[in-house]
Amino acid sequence: MTAVRHWASQLILRAPAPLRALRNVPGIGTLIHLWSHRAVPADERVWIHVASGAAEGLWLRLNPRTGQDYLRGRTEAATQNILVSHLRPGMVFYDLGANIGLFSMLGARLVGLRGKVFSFEPDLEVAQRLRENADRNGFTNITVVASGVWSSTGMLEFHAAEASSPDHGTGKFAVGGGGRLTHCISLDDFVETQAPPDAIKCDVEGAEVEVLRGARRTLAVHKPWVLCETHSSETQRDSHAILRELGYTIQMIDPFHLFAHSAGKDDVDLAELWPCDK
Repeated sequence: MTAVRHWASQLILRAPAPLRALRNVPGIGTLIHLWSHRAVPADERVWIHVASGAAEGLWLRLNPRTGQDYLRGRTEAATQNILVSHLRPGMVFYDLGANIGLFSMLGARLVGLRGKVFSFEPDLEVAQRLRENADRNGFTNITVVASGVWSSTGMLEFHAAEASSPDHGTGKFAVGGGGRLTHCISLDDFVETQAPPDAIKCDVEGAEVEVLRGARRTLAVHKPWVLCETHSSETQRDSHAILRELGYTIQMIDPFHLFAHSAGKDDVDLAELWPCDK
């Protein structure tokens, strides 16, 4: 990295709120956008040390233009709080759609050396970045599974995020050509040879219903709690239906994230922490 790029990266990462607000000013915002893309390309990576929040102290290697919220501990704060509130030492945590591993590493710290984290990420480039992040933080209890999660085990077309997306967080499985054939596994098949989950975080860009269909036995027998992002009203409705059929109680922690736990297990009232949409 040249000195200029290093300086620009640190300026973008650590700019105070009033300076960041200039991005929303007509004209000035356009100039800042153009400058930032010239100074810091989409494939730029720098190491940051999370400064606050539940993940404080973790190291992450990411793009400076998308790293401000990671640095300040604000990335999906509600999800971080759920993990802190409900992961315990010795638990097995499945991170579905792990991306670069923020929640995997927070989970690894919370479950400790007696626990395990399985991080599922189908984008091979992102999975490698996840491994680098885990190694930098010294987490030996994370297993990266470079695979998607689906209702059945096999090969599916995976469409990676656009190259302009610095952290490639929006790749998805879809039929229609142009994708790369990628291995997928159902959780019911996965637990035949691996430790079953006590906890699941699911953020799979619209495939959440397929994930739950492939985890019916796991959910019915092992009863992990589930934190799931739903990407449409249809997937939210169908996810609720599957979980309720399996005896789960569901609460919405925001319009897009549901928290589900089996009756009598991990029975908490999230309404005290977040307003719920009933």
